[in-house]
Order: sequence, then structure tokens, then C-alpha cells
Amino acid sequence: MWTAGPAPSPSGGIRHGALDLRLGLQAGMRVGLFGGSFDPAHEGHAHAAETALRRLGLDRVIWLVSPGNPLKPRAPAGLERRMASAQRLARGPRMVVSDGESRLGVRYTIDTVRALKARYPGVHFVWIMGADGLKDLHRWRGWTQLMGEIPMAIVARPGEAVRSRLAPAAGRYAHARLPAGAAMRLPDSRPPAWAFLTAPWNYASSTALRSQLASH
Repeated sequence: MWTAGPAPSPSGGIRHGALDLRLGLQAGMRVGLFGGSFDPAHEGHAHAAETALRRLGLDRVIWLVSPGNPLKPRAPAGLERRMASAQRLARGPRMVVSDGESRLGVRYTIDTVRALKARYPGVHFVWIMGADGLKDLHRWRGWTQLMGEIPMAIVARPGEAVRSRLAPAAGRYAHARLPAGAAMRLPDSRPPAWAFLTAPWNYASSTALRSQLASH
């Protein structure tokens, strides 16, 4: 899903055809794609998803539970377990938890975005991530191509506000940043386009939660 370097065009390894992702998307909808390993999901994730839903005027936020994350040193818990933890926190009918990346047979975000755009033409997608993700975005495979494929909403995270704004991706695409007051326009913006969303911070993290669970 991550790893730096240019991304080739989608290959035959991506499963298209009659594969049913059960997302119920229709042309004209404004949809946030919230990807991550969610190992486990926590209130900080819910905070980011709910902030984007509200600030961007989205019809839906799809929690894309990834098969894994090559930038992290440890393998995640099983997909079913992580899906369940996300489902507990994805509150309301506009939140959907999906294993779409596994169903599509993709590993990298750029391939996920391209596959979903091809499958759902006319849907206005936005990629959602925390500010810690922006800090590392330049390490993702095909990250400049990804910026050209989909608008991005960056949700402030505790301790990352300043560092993320100094990230290589933030500098390279400074010209494409929308002012905070224009964030509602992001889903309809032609990429590259991104916005930094602030809201009362939630200090939860998966690392801290895993440590807490391991101590019991």
C-alpha cells in the first residue's frame, strides 16, 4: 500500500469484472477513502473520519482496512480482527468499513484509488489521512502520481501539526493547498489539491492501545 517510487499502470493482478465491493456508490456522491491498517482502530481514527465527513460535506466515508503496511516493521493482526475493531468505531449510516483492497487484490494506495475511480465513474473521491501520514507521504509508492489522482484531506494529529506542514509533500504541493475555509470545495477540486483540517485533538493511537491490551 505504501513504499516509495513510481507506480506502473494497473496490471492484470487487479481484480475487476463482476467483483462486488458492496459499497453502494452512485455518480455524484462525495466519498472519503480512509485507508489504514487499523491495528487496532481507535477513537483517533473515528475523530479523523468524522472530522472529514463534517468538514468536507461527504456522503460517505469508507474505511479501507488494508492487508498490510510495508512501512511498518511488524505484521498487523488478522484482517478479520482489524475489520471488527473498525466496525465498532465507524458510527452511523454514512460510515462504511470495507476490505476492498483485499477483494481487489491491490497492495498500494495508488492502485486502490485508480481501481475505485474506474469502477465508480462520476463519484467525487477524497483520500483522508492523519497528519502523521502526510509526514511520510513521500515514502509511498507513486506518491506524486497519487497526488495527481485524488484530492487529499489531512486531519490534524497531536504533535504532528508543525512537522507535517514541513513535510516534503506539503512543500512540493504548497501551491495546491486549499485554505481551511474552502475545505468544502475539496471533493469537487481537480487534483492535485489538498486541505489541512483542524478539530479538537484526540490523543489515541494504535501503538498505545496495543501496549495497553498486551499488559492485560
